[in-house]
Amino acid sequence: MDVTEDAVRDICTDAVFERGERYREEGRIHGIHRIDTTVTAVVSGSRQYDVRVDLATNGFAPWCDCPYDGPGACKHVVAVLLRCVDDPLADEGDQLDATLDGADADELRAFLRDELATNTDLRDRFLARVGDPTSQSVDEHRTAIDRRFEEANPEYPIVFEPIDFTQWFDLANEYREQGRYASAATVSRALVESLNDNMERVDGAYDHFSRAFSRALDGYVDCVTSAERDADAITDAVAFLDERATSGTPLLAEHFEKAAVELREKLGEQSDE
Repeated sequence: MDVTEDAVRDICTDAVFERGERYREEGRIHGIHRIDTTVTAVVSGSRQYDVRVDLATNGFAPWCDCPYDGPGACKHVVAVLLRCVDDPLADEGDQLDATLDGADADELRAFLRDELATNTDLRDRFLARVGDPTSQSVDEHRTAIDRRFEEANPEYPIVFEPIDFTQWFDLANEYREQGRYASAATVSRALVESLNDNMERVDGAYDHFSRAFSRALDGYVDCVTSAERDADAITDAVAFLDERATSGTPLLAEHFEKAAVELREKLGEQSDE
C-alpha cells in the first residue's frame, strides 16, 4: 500500500489527522526504524508510546499502546505515517541480512539459545516454525492472556489502556503458515475466551479490544474450518460459540451467534459432500 497523505487521512478522523500532523512537526517521533514493510517508533505524548505499522497492509494495520478509544487510528500512528510520507525510511532489512550472513554460526546459535531460554514468546514462535512445539491447551494460553489483564492495573480490576496481544496473534499465524490449523485454533480460542470474559473490565480503548476480539474470533472460525475439515471439531466449536452467545458478555453475543451460523453452514456443506 502506498504511503500517501490521502491514505493516512483514510484511516483517521480529520481532528486526529491534524493532531498527528502537529506531533510530526514538533519532532515527537523517536527511534523510528523500518525492517521490510514494518515500521516501529516511539512517539512522545503525555508519556512515551510505542507505535507499529505495516506499510504493505491495507489500512497499515496500526498498533499503539496509547489509551485512544475513538474511531480510526490515533494521532501517534498518524504522526509516524506522516513521517514516512515526508521522508521515506530506508529499509534496514538488507543491513540486518548482511549482519546475519556475516555472523559466526556458533555465536549466533549461542545467542539464539540464550534468547529462547528466557523469552517464552520467541520460543513458542520459533518452535511453531521450525520445531515440534509443545502443545499447549486453551487453558494454558488463557492463563497467560488473563495475566496481561491483571498486570494492566494491579490495584483495580479495571483496564484503561490497550493490551498488546501481538505474541498470541503472531503465534497463531505461525501455526497457520505451517498448516497446523488445530493449534492455531487453540490459540485463537484462548484469545476469544479471555477477551470475552475480561471485556467488562475494560473502561477505555474499547475500539482496540473490540478489534482484537473480532480478529481472534475470525481467526478461530477460519482455523476450525481449515483443520482437515473435521466435522467433530466444527460441531464442538459450534457448541462453544452457542454457549458463549448466551452466557458471555452481552455486547459480544451477536458476534458469537454469527460465527456459529457460519460454522453450521460449513458443517452442512460437509454433510452434502
